[in-house]
Amino acid sequence: MSDDRPAALQSTGVEQSFGDVDVLSGVSLTVERGEVVALVGPNGSGKSTLLQILAGVSPPTDGSVTVPRRAGGARSVGYLPQQPAFREGFSARDTLEFYAELLEGVDDEDVAATLDRVGLGDVADRAVGSLSGGMTRLLGLGQAVLGDPAVLILDEPGSGLDPAMVERLFEVVGELAAEGTAVVVASHELPAVEAHAETVYILDDGGFVASGSPEELLEDTEAASLSEAFLRIVRAQAGESTVRAGIDEGQSAQEVSGGE
Repeated sequence: MSDDRPAALQSTGVEQSFGDVDVLSGVSLTVERGEVVALVGPNGSGKSTLLQILAGVSPPTDGSVTVPRRAGGARSVGYLPQQPAFREGFSARDTLEFYAELLEGVDDEDVAATLDRVGLGDVADRAVGSLSGGMTRLLGLGQAVLGDPAVLILDEPGSGLDPAMVERLFEVVGELAAEGTAVVVASHELPAVEAHAETVYILDDGGFVASGSPEELLEDTEAASLSEAFLRIVRAQAGESTVRAGIDEGQSAQEVSGGE
């Protein structure tokens, strides 16, 4: 995080409850223009719930989220949910053209450029129903970045992608950040997070239990990788090293951090 970049997104004291279940408690973070922020955490830690609130999809029980409005009706937030759904009979191009009609100043050339950017240019006219799961997620990424939003929120964008696709996806994220887009990504692809994220927040039991650059987290935990640092932090948070709901000695960091 830098002192000279303006904030693109800010949450203050965000809380979320469903009945008697508290999912998030007092979550605050600031994401600056051009910053890539990663959220990682065990299953059920509240990552998807937090992203839905940051994206404006769901209101919080308490707290606030601020995203500065852009001039001329330009898109403020792009959001890729964990399970994007598209009309199977539409082509990839049809799908993005449909979304383009909902946005200010986005035309067919922008759609074509977006399809190329996410690696779907060669299959642009194939029906969504014939695309692989990985390609469908890339289409979801295309929908999220269409119109150059100021803030991009991605929920497990690497799910179902092969390693080459994951690397390309994070390269796109890096390109967008270099252009000034603020990116918040929840991912269990911890090696990619370590390579591309500027700031990592570890979410557990509804709140942040650690945060910092990947290098800072490795130094603080005396770990050799972000995966190792993550496991040490969540196990310390649980108060034991081998037994925890959803965590046991045989699980990898990827297994622990997957899903919600």
